[in-house]
Amino acid sequence: QVQLVESGGGLVQAGGSLRLSCAASGSIFSVQAMGWYRQAPGKQRELVAAITRGGVTNYADSVKGRFTISRDNAKNTVYLQMNSLKPEDAAVYYCGAMGPAHYWGQGTQVTVSS
Repeated sequence: QVQLVESGGGLVQAGGSLRLSCAASGSIFSVQAMGWYRQAPGKQRELVAAITRGGVTNYADSVKGRFTISRDNAKNTVYLQMNSLKPEDAAVYYCGAMGPAHYWGQGTQVTVSS
């Protein structure tokens, strides 16, 4: 089992920045990649950014150039730095850990005011 705890969401004005954190614990040796997903009301959950164990990153087109995913292996923590936020970025953001199984955090709300 892998446990994921997100933090860092909140309310920000358009154009502002937030940094999300996801602390992992448990059987993290089985995790091949970690990612940030988001789900807005009435929409499907979508991948925002992912990072592999080797540090290879992948981003949704809608956030390229604005969001950066990174990891601190010593702290078993993954971060999502979000800059130039737009109202359409508002959603519940979930941390996901991918391996033999897929684990989810509880989610953290990001609200962007225009």
